[in-house]
Amino acid sequence: MPFREINSRMVEARIAPGQKMYSQRGAMLAYRGEVSFTPNISGGQGGVMSMIGRRVANESTPLMTVEGSGTVMFGHGGHHIQVINLAGDTLYVEADRLLAFDGTLQQGTMFMGSQGGVMGMVRGQVTGQGLFTTTLKGQGAVAVMAHGGVIELPITPQRPVHVDPQAYVAHHGDVRNKLSTALGWRDMVGRGSGEAFQLELSGSGTVFVQASEEKL
Repeated sequence: MPFREINSRMVEARIAPGQKMYSQRGAMLAYRGEVSFTPNISGGQGGVMSMIGRRVANESTPLMTVEGSGTVMFGHGGHHIQVINLAGDTLYVEADRLLAFDGTLQQGTMFMGSQGGVMGMVRGQVTGQGLFTTTLKGQGAVAVMAHGGVIELPITPQRPVHVDPQAYVAHHGDVRNKLSTALGWRDMVGRGSGEAFQLELSGSGTVFVQASEEKL
């Protein structure tokens, strides 16, 4: 596990020679050893093509490549940090929530309309996440940011999970997601503003939900 949680808002990563890590620019708080930080415009292992969609939509988040030998402490804006470990599956997460992640993970993008059709695109507008979401696939760890801490909710075929779209952080596993309407749902049980939508996640996996409806 490359990340050690110092507290709820800071993590430490060990960098070894020959290994890479990617982080959001400005997320480095302190470091020890011989470590270099280089602006990255290729979007990690996904390459330039993986970034085209977000750049067209102006939804990319600048990254930096971290290399060398030492330890680096990461944090950003005082946000809570959740470390997610991937074992060959794919994490779906918004680019602006990424604090840092293993260079071994392959980065890509997914068009929101590919899951849920038009409603998938509507979901992007409702949550403020835009038309694309970031995917990270492979073996490794990811540190994501959230407001007020994060809870992990298991998703099973027998028990889908419904989430306020603005409280959604990320999910992984064999999961389908769709946006549905529920008249009065926000007024009765949600605290957000706007129209009455809820995000339904079904299948097998995990969804990460923050304890707030604030955007980063």
